[in-house]
Amino acid sequence: MKERFERHKQPWKAEEIDKLHTLAKKGMALKAIAKALTRSEESVRNRAKQDGLTIAKRH
Repeated sequence: MKERFERHKQPWKAEEIDKLHTLAKKGMALKAIAKALTRSEESVRNRAKQDGLTIAKRH
């Protein structure tokens, strides 16, 4: 069963974006980043693409 996120469609805060950039540069997997930011994998993937980040496939 998929986890439900209460923050559906919430705008990204500057500190969340910074954390996303930091975690992506460390090579963390998408699932781990999503959990750390309490956002869906799709949301994280879309934001990373928007910012031109590459996220590791698997670890």
